[in-house]
Amino acid sequence: MNQIRTYNASRNNRNPTQKSGPVLKQRHLAAYAILALGWGLSFIIVLRVVEAFGWGGAVSFRALTAGGTLLVVALLTRRKLDFSCGWAPLALSGLLTVAGQLTGIAFAAPRIGTAMTAIIVSAIPLFSMVVGRLSGIEQLSTRSMIGLVTGFGGIVLLVGFPHAPLTGSFLLGCAVSIMGSLSAACGSLYAARRLRQVDPWVVTIGSFLWGGVITLPLILLVPIPGVPGVTDIFWLLVLGLVTSALMYVIFFGLLAAIGPTRAVSVEFVVTVVAVLAGTALLGERLTIVQIAGAVVIVAGCLLVLGLWPGAKSRSSRPG
Repeated sequence: MNQIRTYNASRNNRNPTQKSGPVLKQRHLAAYAILALGWGLSFIIVLRVVEAFGWGGAVSFRALTAGGTLLVVALLTRRKLDFSCGWAPLALSGLLTVAGQLTGIAFAAPRIGTAMTAIIVSAIPLFSMVVGRLSGIEQLSTRSMIGLVTGFGGIVLLVGFPHAPLTGSFLLGCAVSIMGSLSAACGSLYAARRLRQVDPWVVTIGSFLWGGVITLPLILLVPIPGVPGVTDIFWLLVLGLVTSALMYVIFFGLLAAIGPTRAVSVEFVVTVVAVLAGTALLGERLTIVQIAGAVVIVAGCLLVLGLWPGAKSRSSRPG
């Protein structure tokens, strides 16, 4: 759900060129670390859930669990939720940002590895910039152009030089993962225009629930392999309750406390955690060329987002 996070951050960005921000306190650093670990390790948990529920069930059940949990949290805390924006915009947001992206992750991770999947997800800002330019929403500066060329060059290095021989399954996994990231980029731009005045909690809850409903029929296409055990259900709950719902509650708090630019930068730490976890816990291996590609992708994203040292942050909000 990288792009819902990016949309929520951009919606709260009142002064995108502001260089200074609130002083980071110990609790902010703790929240930052929890988010990086939670979202980074979620890629490994996805593998376990996909094995038990199939990639279709993993996507749908995760989304429904996360959306339902956030809805319950909002009701228990008496947070006012205004769904007057209608069901159609939330359904389209759910299709693009939840169904599209989570399907890309769940389908790709068993085929190309969690590390590569996480790196491709981290490239979503690149896709967002391209889609925004093609649709006339974004204007490309010289820095953004350099970032795009750099980032997509990194994707070529990442996909084209794997440790294992190229196979049809590997290439299909890469293609679906990239399509999922592209879908998420489109969803972010749509939400930024159509849902920019809507409470981020409403957008997140609605997108999760609609994404879960939309992907539920995938279970007919990809049946659940067997009767899930207690351990399988446990990991599903961890994926939906902890790495999705709970992490979003923490993210909302961090967003309000330290500002959007700093909050969104956690995405790059998430990628590092995912790569390290895949290497240490699953024995995944990346070639030197792929590692270089990952670094190039991150550098491209930093340029596009205006997070490169000395660069002014760009606003993700159209206008």
